[in-house]
Amino acid sequence: MSLISNAFILFVLAAVVCYYLAPSRVKWVVLLVFSCMYYLAGGVRYLFFILYSIIVVYLFGLGIDRLQRKNASAKTQKRVITLGVVLSLLMLFIVKYTGFFVDILNTVCGLHIPGISILFPLGISFYTFQSVGYLLDVYWKKAEAEKNIFRFALFISFFPQLMQGPIGNYNRLAPQLMTPHPFAWNTIARGLTRIVWGYAKKMIIADWAGIFADAIWGDPDRYNGIVLLGLVFYGIQLYADFSGGIDVVIGIGSLFGIQMDENFHHPYLATSMADFWKRWHITLGEWMMNYVFYPVTLSGWMTKFSAWSRKTFGKKMGRVVPVALADFIVFFLVGIWHGASWKYVVYGLVNGGIIAFSELMGGTYRNWKKVLHISGKETWYHIFQIVRTYVIVNLRWFYDRSDTLTEGNYLVKQAFSHFDWSQIFDIAAGRGGTEFVPAALLIIAAGCIVMVAAGVLTERGVDLQEKLLSQPKPVAAAVLIVLFLMIGLFGSTSAPKGFIYAQF
Repeated sequence: MSLISNAFILFVLAAVVCYYLAPSRVKWVVLLVFSCMYYLAGGVRYLFFILYSIIVVYLFGLGIDRLQRKNASAKTQKRVITLGVVLSLLMLFIVKYTGFFVDILNTVCGLHIPGISILFPLGISFYTFQSVGYLLDVYWKKAEAEKNIFRFALFISFFPQLMQGPIGNYNRLAPQLMTPHPFAWNTIARGLTRIVWGYAKKMIIADWAGIFADAIWGDPDRYNGIVLLGLVFYGIQLYADFSGGIDVVIGIGSLFGIQMDENFHHPYLATSMADFWKRWHITLGEWMMNYVFYPVTLSGWMTKFSAWSRKTFGKKMGRVVPVALADFIVFFLVGIWHGASWKYVVYGLVNGGIIAFSELMGGTYRNWKKVLHISGKETWYHIFQIVRTYVIVNLRWFYDRSDTLTEGNYLVKQAFSHFDWSQIFDIAAGRGGTEFVPAALLIIAAGCIVMVAAGVLTERGVDLQEKLLSQPKPVAAAVLIVLFLMIGLFGSTSAPKGFIYAQF
């Protein structure tokens, strides 16, 4: 059930009505029932995969809790948590990476094992990471093991987050799911505002930009003069699509009085790649930081490597090298989390390489700034950092958008060897055809200006949603209605598409 379908909107409406009509003690049961219905709407065959995660993680959570209460040895607890994490990740590994490893095996060993096509379950990457995070939090005594399997099932399967996250933290999300939230007009208004803003970003900005990005990537030989423009369009499409989807998801959570974790904080205003990843897909970054980066940096082998680094490179550089290595490992995993393909491996390694290089060059950069008398507080320097980061971020999209590593390399070559900007007017812009291209470009530009302006105001501490909701109700309602009507007036006239990150 797509987030942009009429059926989904009616489904959410029914869920909200039933939730607020239900007695307080069973409100969480209503959420669980509707979450099950949503998952089953995608196909009964998907049910096995999420039930596997729920049952395995629930049982191991109880097992670890019991071992800790009995003061079992650290070695026993470590073995149990290791097995639990492995089994939790096993299903994701099988369905997402089996075909990739078969291809590698065929290439390396000269075999001819037939390609394997395995059903890819709805939201498996998101709920698997969420369940593993819960399991490790129980092991580290950051969270108490849930004794009720149905309550735990709701935490894993809460329907708004299944399609594209955010990846929820148990201590922040689970108590809200269990709390019976009373009906409040302010809660509904907050949710509706966020939902309409998300749909506007998706259907006005992302879908129009996607027309041009898809055309250029779909026929790079024909549109080889505007590959760089295609890169910009894809960057716009991806951000407006993913952040718009998260807005919708968070808005739906707000309709029930549930505040889900934010997943974006104006990433195109980032001043470095490290800053970008603190703003883009925030919950994935936090998950990697809490459950990969810190465990790696505190591991026994990393302690030994750190000692070797200090001895080899000196105290200052010896402290930086292990951090750079941990960053590299994290972003390699970020890459393959996005997909089982060499292009995602390269995507992750490029990101990790840039951030690791920045860590290693930190001292050198500071020395250069001293020589050039740059304090770092200058407005021009701040703008330079944003523009530099934006350019680097967009150059990475070559491999994110391309179907294969070879295609990505080809498009890089085309982008910097051919320039014919007039080709943009040969692309059919929805039902309006090529004649509508100027209007479509104007809509994209206007939408981007609004998004950037909203981002700048938020960066300066202005809460636009609170500003709107603090207005008299007729004014706030009028603004919301106008924004909703603009989706119909200026939304893309091409065939509607689902959200990009739903495929992960």
